[in-house]
Amino acid sequence: MPVNGHSLIAGQQVSGENGTTFGFNPATNEQLDPAYSLITGDQLKQATTAAADAYPSFSTLDPETHAGFLEAIADNIEAIGDELIIRAGQETGLPAARMQGERARTTGQLRLFANVVRQGDFRGVRIDRELPDRAPLPRADIRQRQIPLGPVAVFGASNFPLAFSTAGGDTASALAAGCPVVFKAHNAHPGTGELVGQAVAKAVKDFGLHPGVFSLVYGPGASIGQALVADPAIKAVGFTGSQAAGIALMRTAAARPEPIPVYAEMSSLNPVFVFEGALKGDVQALAQQYVTAVTGSSGQLCTSPGLLFAPVGELGDKLAVAVGRAVSACAGQTMLTEGIAGSWNAGAEALGSAAGVSLVGQGTEGATKNAPAPTIFGTLVRDFVTNHVLHQEIFGAASLVIRYSSVEELIEAVNRLEGQLTGTLQLTEEDYATAAPLIPALEQKVGRIIVNGWPTGVEVGHAMVHGGPFPATSDSRTTSVGSLAINRFLRPVAYQSLPQELLPASLQDENPWHLNRLVNGLVEKAEATV
Repeated sequence: MPVNGHSLIAGQQVSGENGTTFGFNPATNEQLDPAYSLITGDQLKQATTAAADAYPSFSTLDPETHAGFLEAIADNIEAIGDELIIRAGQETGLPAARMQGERARTTGQLRLFANVVRQGDFRGVRIDRELPDRAPLPRADIRQRQIPLGPVAVFGASNFPLAFSTAGGDTASALAAGCPVVFKAHNAHPGTGELVGQAVAKAVKDFGLHPGVFSLVYGPGASIGQALVADPAIKAVGFTGSQAAGIALMRTAAARPEPIPVYAEMSSLNPVFVFEGALKGDVQALAQQYVTAVTGSSGQLCTSPGLLFAPVGELGDKLAVAVGRAVSACAGQTMLTEGIAGSWNAGAEALGSAAGVSLVGQGTEGATKNAPAPTIFGTLVRDFVTNHVLHQEIFGAASLVIRYSSVEELIEAVNRLEGQLTGTLQLTEEDYATAAPLIPALEQKVGRIIVNGWPTGVEVGHAMVHGGPFPATSDSRTTSVGSLAINRFLRPVAYQSLPQELLPASLQDENPWHLNRLVNGLVEKAEATV
């Protein structure tokens, strides 16, 4: 499947008229062909207009066609084969095994949402039947369902060229909700984006859907990205990236004549809290697990543990020594771009030079370009709670070990934290009573609490929450991973006293889509279909 270097707007290749950009291999800084043409604002308007035109038909698809479409996208991505893995590796410096895992996660998400669409509970059907004889006043027939918001703008993530990009979680959940998608490709991995975009466009065509259901556009990040969010046809935004960029999009969305929601995942330190009982076991293994979580994918994961709280005293000292030894054996891995590697160096230098911070251990630079040495620093909890510099995320293989004396100090530290995606407890049964007061504090700060695991590795399922209070995400009520992510792109509508002939299929008495429904406050299970 050739890459052509152009945007895909409503099923058509469109040559941009706003300059060009290239992908680069970050391991060598080698320029990759082809050049990618960047679109203008007028060309962007073609994509958003087509998405608005596609909404009426796409938002009302029957469940089986809708689910089949999502499964076809997954099939088409897998059909690309090794070409996709190779191109993604060239553009990101990430190893083939990581790319294969991401591809499986991408297709798995699409198939998960196909099942969600078939089951139909996300439609949220509620029916309060009329009570004409109720005193003192009768009740009208009122029925409610969730409808798609409208066209959604999705921005590709730099660190997940597949799972959080063209057909990743935001796109999959928006399409599953019935929302057309205009996808802003990440310029760091343009070829990967185009290959997957072609797979989505093929599914749109094969299912006879309106071509505006999906568009893939390339453009200058600031100008085209801002124009996309400001476009009146767009009704919601999905974003994974830096806090600065996410906040800029939020401001644009809020300043529109019609403000729209921005679901932005932006930054997280993912604190880990180690209790004494956990240190009475295999400290070397615990230290190695921590360092592996810090350095995996060169630390370029939103769930990488940037903070580890360990007790003062002999047990904590042994852990710090083991961590230093483990990280010193690590070599740097290629980071996603030269710019990201530069930002890591600046952040690590600022943290290392902060008052009260010492070096716990440092690895070596990698053999490729843009592969800085993994580094772990140390400090005391009293310095952490008073110095905001120590709270800054360093995107990459760096972390801070913080020594504490009591659970009260931990609670104070948690209260000083900004919102996070995760909080992790390393403990044994003897620590339960000590750790219990920390959990209510964590609930106010994180979206996922983990015991005796590590925050890296986000399961895609029905119970997962990948979100958290600001600035981890822009809306703490939502998740960007798992089936609940579909709710971001829906809104409720009530229908009062409508005749059966005018009701949507999901609300009709015959229940032609065989949905579970809440009728007069009681769950009414759909009849099984053969």
